[in-house]
Amino acid sequence: MHCDVSYVTERDLPPGCYNDGKRVSLIPVSKRERMPRPSDSLWDIAIAEVQEKENATNEDDSEGAMQSDRSVFLIGNKNGGKTTIILRCLDRDEVSKPTLALEYTFGRRAKGHNTPKDIAHFWELGGGTSLLDLISIPITSENLRSFSVVLVLDLSKPEELWPAMESLLNSTRNHVNKVLADIGKTNSKLANQIKQDVWKSLPTDHPDRELIDPFPIPLLLIGSKYDIFQFTSKSESLKAVTRSFINHLAFGLDKSKSVSLDHNKPLHIPAGSDSLSQIGSPPATSSDLRQFSGSTPMELWKNVYKRFFPQQSTNDRKDVKDPAKDPQYAEKDVDSMRTQKDQELEQYKRNADKSWKTMALDSRAR
Repeated sequence: MHCDVSYVTERDLPPGCYNDGKRVSLIPVSKRERMPRPSDSLWDIAIAEVQEKENATNEDDSEGAMQSDRSVFLIGNKNGGKTTIILRCLDRDEVSKPTLALEYTFGRRAKGHNTPKDIAHFWELGGGTSLLDLISIPITSENLRSFSVVLVLDLSKPEELWPAMESLLNSTRNHVNKVLADIGKTNSKLANQIKQDVWKSLPTDHPDRELIDPFPIPLLLIGSKYDIFQFTSKSESLKAVTRSFINHLAFGLDKSKSVSLDHNKPLHIPAGSDSLSQIGSPPATSSDLRQFSGSTPMELWKNVYKRFFPQQSTNDRKDVKDPAKDPQYAEKDVDSMRTQKDQELEQYKRNADKSWKTMALDSRAR
């Protein structure tokens, strides 16, 4: 829009508008090309063009800064369905393969037209509880503010569920607390903010608030293989709910608002929407309850659960294969070189052993 004014001076103009001596442009300079003045020299025009390019670059950088990066870490029982969940959320029609150690993938999603795509980093821990040391790799002080954990528990194996849950959650919590402590040394405000954010999903008047020790970062629990657990057919609605919760953590999308507290049906329980009084007492006799009377509600449920489902050792460490010998990851050139180096190493060991024996005999002869 242009308007003819002869009495407006440059200093009277609002920021971003330009007076060429005849007309006033109401279009911000940062959004249009600057029109040269009649008195401008070639040098003045060149300077103006450089400034316009710099302004455009700064605007692009500011728009790119709106792009968000989030990280989601899936842990849980071995062969519990973690990879399948990731593939479904990323709309990838692939056959899931067993996860070796720690695997990474990512997904992109645009919020709208001509907007930067948000990036979600997906980490998956394989091997159940056998590779707990790897938990420290994806969780760092740089990404903790946008990090969340998804614990996938295999409902078809209730005899392995509780120890896997305890081991994975305790190891993850301990490392997160360590990272929080490191952040607090350099940025106590950020560390306190992360700790306070955990309580936002819990109402201030929640009846169990005094008993709750919340997980230090967002946590989602998924009971997989519900169809096997309850001998029912697979449900597309359950898949949709799972995908909704994962996409909420990964891309900040609205999560499913459905709530189901009926234990005879699949449970959907957002944080803070349930309470111990609603859950009730565990199914146990009065003598059993008296036996566990000194325990916390969590310990009480744990003891009763383990009585119903005697827990078995998963022996995950014995089941872990050597990736170098797994035919699934065979590479002819690499494997042949590895075989050659292994043979050279064995020959070196034999020669070294002979040398040590010869030295020992010489020392005795002297």
